[in-house]
Amino acid sequence: MAVELRTADDADLRPATLADVRQIVRAEIERAFQTDPAARRACIIASKGTLDWAYPPFILGSAAAAAGLEVSIFFTFYGLNLLRKDFEHRLAVSPVGNPAMPMPIPMADLFTAMPGMKAMATGMMKSMFRKKGVATVRELRGVCLESGVRLVACTMTMEVFGYAKEDFIDGVEFGGAGAFLSEARRSHVSLFI
Repeated sequence: MAVELRTADDADLRPATLADVRQIVRAEIERAFQTDPAARRACIIASKGTLDWAYPPFILGSAAAAAGLEVSIFFTFYGLNLLRKDFEHRLAVSPVGNPAMPMPIPMADLFTAMPGMKAMATGMMKSMFRKKGVATVRELRGVCLESGVRLVACTMTMEVFGYAKEDFIDGVEFGGAGAFLSEARRSHVSLFI
């Protein structure tokens, strides 16, 4: 498919090749990166601390860092548990209130609320991820830290829940919502998980 392209040097129209279009797009992207540093910044808010919600902030954060973006993840409310030293025993997933959760056999809502079902669902999810070669939450969190992703714990939530800085892993930063919003407003990618 030919595109008509007018150049500054030549007032005549000539067909543009795919290589011409790619070169123009690359130049435009590079010009945008130079004039707008926010184009290289992503901010993510992680507010949930269950096993099924632990993966998205770390997967998206590490992927954005691998793509060359400066990344900050703000952990608030139950998401704070993902930064705690003892987080793994807190990670669970409940089939109750999670109708989209795939189960090997259909289960009635009443059955999913029975004692032991949360432990069973958590074990099933961990087993499924392990069999598919998905990294653990601990490994993904480590990749984020190694990639320079800023992991920011919400100080207001820490105070409300009675957490101390010593409860968290090394490498965590501490800040309030206002400070994080100041950074988020300068980002082109903002996600709430």
